[in-house]
Order: sequence, then C-alpha cells, then structure tokens
Amino acid sequence: MATEMKYPVLLLFLCCLNSFAFAQREDAGDYDYDKEVLFGINKNTNGGLIGGINLKIGSRIDDNLFQFFALELANVKNPKEVRYNTVLGNSYIFGKSNYLYVIRPQYGREVLLFKKAPHQGVQISALGAIGPTLGLISPYFIEYSLSRTETIRQQYDPSIHQSRFNVLGPGRLFEGIGDSEIAFGGHAKAAMSFEFGFFKSNVTGVELGYLLEGFNKEIPLMPTTENRQIFQSVYFTLFYGFRR
Repeated sequence: MATEMKYPVLLLFLCCLNSFAFAQREDAGDYDYDKEVLFGINKNTNGGLIGGINLKIGSRIDDNLFQFFALELANVKNPKEVRYNTVLGNSYIFGKSNYLYVIRPQYGREVLLFKKAPHQGVQISALGAIGPTLGLISPYFIEYSLSRTETIRQQYDPSIHQSRFNVLGPGRLFEGIGDSEIAFGGHAKAAMSFEFGFFKSNVTGVELGYLLEGFNKEIPLMPTTENRQIFQSVYFTLFYGFRR
C-alpha cells in the first residue's frame, strides 16, 4: 500500500515543481531591466577580514547578455602573514615589510542563466572580466625596541628586527607612504553571481569567483618568505544595488 501511494505523491510533487518553475519564467518577463549600479564588499584568500570594495555599472546588450564596467580597490596580503599582539596590547605583523594596495579597472560581460521573478526566486548568472592593475607598494613600519631606553620606528628589515618580542607595535597610520613604489600589471576573473531581493528596483546578492593577477615585477611583501609576481585568489563579494 505504501508503495502504491508513493508514486502518485511523487508525480504530484513534480507537477507542482514544474508549475512553479513555469510561473517564475512567466513572471521573469516583468523583471527586465536595462541598467544597474552595484556596490560590493569583498572577502578573498589574499585579503584580511575585508579584502576590498568595488563599484559595478552594467547595461543590457540583449535579452540575456550584459556588459559592465567595474572598479575594485583591494589590499593584497602574503598568505604567510601572521598577526601578533604585544605586551602593550598592540597588534602587528612580524616579517611584513610592505603593503600592496591595488586598483583594478575592469570591463566584463555577464550572461543570465536563470532569471528571477520580481518578488521571488534567485537569479543566476556567469560573468568574466579583464583589466589593468595599478599596484601601490607602501612600506610597513613597526616600532622596535633596541634597548630599554631606545626605540625606533622603521620599515621591517630582517637584518635589524630579528626578534618579534622586541616589537612594541605597528607604525603610525600611513607612515612612509611617501616612499611608496608603483607596480603595473593586469588581471582577469571568472565568477558566478546569485542575486536575491524582494523589490524589482533593488538587488542583493553574492558573487563567487576566481581572480588571477600579475605584475611587472616581484612584490616584496615579506622578505624572509617566498614573494610573488603572480597572485591568484578565490573570492566572494556581497553586493547591493539599484536597477532600472
């Protein structure tokens, strides 16, 4: 008896699921838009708690294809960076000699794989983008105790700052930024976007992707470890924006 009841119930479930999908596809026609402006906060495997921020402006090419221009600002870290606390309660990274701040202008295309209804569902799309990278290599300063009465504040040097227990904390905010160097490069990314939201003119969602980036020279983030010229990362971006 249980077996006889199982198949009608399964058939009813499939019919309901198909009806829901068909209704959502019908409603999706009312969800068309021509332009969008999105703001995002990024987390990636080469960044800290907040890896960066971005702005994306898109426009429609045809029913399922968009083009977009974007601008990302990010802080790139060496994967071996470890943060320590001093006896004074200050937090610093021992062995780090430089920050790497990057500016990434992008041009990309986005293909809509599944449209959402105006007030329900999830919109799924695939996207890719390329662009140049401008890197700012800025010195990372620490305050270091040479003796009980003498301290110095300077960029980390492994020949001088040999013990992390003599570090009293990081340098001042933006200290040494005037001695920064410029690195030029390029980047490319591929991602999937999942968009939610209950209002037609607003959008909230997450972008999951992979980014590859290279520079014209090796970036000395930590002199005592392997430093790179090419970086790759997996990232996700939480975004919010407007459409019309």
